Amino acid sequence: MAASSPPSPSVSGSTCTPETARGTHLFKIDGYSMYTGLGVGKVVESNTFAVGGYDWVICFYPDGEEESNKDYVSLYLELKTENAETRALYDLRLVDQVRTAPTFTWPKSFHEGPRVFSTREGSSASWGYNKLMRKSDLQESPYILNDALVVECNLSVIKLTPPHEESDVKLYSITPKVPPSELVDNLSRLLEATEGADVSFKVKDEVFPAHKIILAMRSPVFWVDFYGPMRDESRRIVTVEDMQPAVFRGLLHFIYTDSLPPLDDLDDDDDDDDEYDEMLRHLLVAADRYGIERMKLMCERKLCQNLYVGTVATTLALADQHHCSQLKDACIQFINSSDRMDDVVETQGYKNLKRECPAIFADIWEKAAKNRKI
Repeated sequence: MAASSPPSPSVSGSTCTPETARGTHLFKIDGYSMYTGLGVGKVVESNTFAVGGYDWVICFYPDGEEESNKDYVSLYLELKTENAETRALYDLRLVDQVRTAPTFTWPKSFHEGPRVFSTREGSSASWGYNKLMRKSDLQESPYILNDALVVECNLSVIKLTPPHEESDVKLYSITPKVPPSELVDNLSRLLEATEGADVSFKVKDEVFPAHKIILAMRSPVFWVDFYGPMRDESRRIVTVEDMQPAVFRGLLHFIYTDSLPPLDDLDDDDDDDDEYDEMLRHLLVAADRYGIERMKLMCERKLCQNLYVGTVATTLALADQHHCSQLKDACIQFINSSDRMDDVVETQGYKNLKRECPAIFADIWEKAAKNRKI
């Protein structure tokens, strides 16, 4: 009699899937400059908002949470519900107000796991970043616009659930790790490359190779020149008038990298302030000439942060001629300061301002009168 085969083993499975409650809160800080210098450990809090049955606040420290990070801004998410504990994933970020940022989507996996937020004794109720960004870098970034800063918090509160029976359980899954974007790095390498260049710019005695399609993508003026109905397809060399080579090099640097060229070496000591401001003014004029609005705004912001008696009148004339309203207001406010007006009047820039932009004095007197009333 043949031996019977053993019975097939039974296979069963179960799946445990956590539930999540998600929410987004935007925290806008108007008059951001009024909060700078508030002091280490001084916090600016958002209104309380609810996600997953818990109350939360965003905590922003404009001068750092503690002495060791006083040169940075700190940013935290804090659980406010008393005697509570929960696990959550969170994403805290500053909103780019110059460019339209993509809508936040929750990734399938996080580099960091969920954090435990607890208001019980001996536990941590807040998580975040004690060195989110240097204060000096934040002032020059696109995160501040019209003296306002916006913080976005995306929060996913996790609730564990009992497992349920599953007839078809996947034993494993493979999720390839996607590397970060290399687009900016690749474009930056093209800046110094001659391969593929299809146009050259002659500026004084220097020649700069470039790529028409990249220039046209970044500047409406270059687009018309190279792809507009009046384009000259045979033109390979473009002569640039009324611009210094260093300024055109800075313009190309921004076009290929989306950042201003390094200017730190021009600002190492007070003797170089004039040179630093002069380069910023030339870059602003170049940005306006080629319709690169983001570059123009970044130069405008840096100039607002570097006003001083010797050049404020020259900067004001520039702001008036190139329609930089925020820079113009900042210059007028600086000039109208009670302890600076006499010194500004003695500068050559002020004399040039009277000759080249006489109409602007009506704005100066009007704002001075308003300040006296206040």
